[in-house]
Amino acid sequence: MSETARYKIKIFALAFILFGTGSVAAECPSVPEPHIPPPPLPLNIDQVKDLLLDYHDSDYLSDVSAVFSVAQAYIEERASKVKKPAVVLDIDETSLSNWPALVADDFGFISNGRCDNPPAGPCGFSAWILRGKAEAIPPALKFFNAIKDKGIAIIFITARPNTQRQATLRNLQRAGFNGWTKLVTRHEHDSFPSVQAYKTDARSKIAGEYAIIASIGDQQSDIDQEPNIKDGKPECGFKIPNPFYFIK
Repeated sequence: MSETARYKIKIFALAFILFGTGSVAAECPSVPEPHIPPPPLPLNIDQVKDLLLDYHDSDYLSDVSAVFSVAQAYIEERASKVKKPAVVLDIDETSLSNWPALVADDFGFISNGRCDNPPAGPCGFSAWILRGKAEAIPPALKFFNAIKDKGIAIIFITARPNTQRQATLRNLQRAGFNGWTKLVTRHEHDSFPSVQAYKTDARSKIAGEYAIIASIGDQQSDIDQEPNIKDGKPECGFKIPNPFYFIK
């Protein structure tokens, strides 16, 4: 590679992490590897489910706490160096736990139907959300309060539709998430091809007002940026472990 090419790459990388204040973000810290057990081979769905249950009851919360600890240290150090710092938080399996519904449906996904007595199944996920009784994930609530006390804006971006917005507001308050800056829910009939595209667009709108120093979520779609949208890329993304389901 020529010296000119190397120079252009360095300039591009620098421009990519610059914010309006002119300050440059430090290198994003790595998070500890989660203790998710490898699946047995040959794959057997019942054995995989047993592993997931064991993981949730053993190492899951400590793995989640480890990610939030690394994120908090970075955010608190970085916040004083930018104007109007903000953190983007996902909700499901990042801030609030849907574990009773996941267990009730045996790790399947039932969109509609009643959800009368989780974790006794079945439990329609929409009905579960409308109950508004999901509990806070303890490390998330601890992180939330610490960051809020530093005066950093906290913005929830969730793929939950607008029809679930009021239930989500009640649930966040009930679970102890009070004093956040903004909640973004999704229009039911938007044209986004994926959750990642929707969340990228939502962050790009926020970036006009805030410097997003971190995005935290349990899905890669909470972290990754759509390649055709340049605005709103968080300085750092922190992935919460979630081996229980995947959203594109």
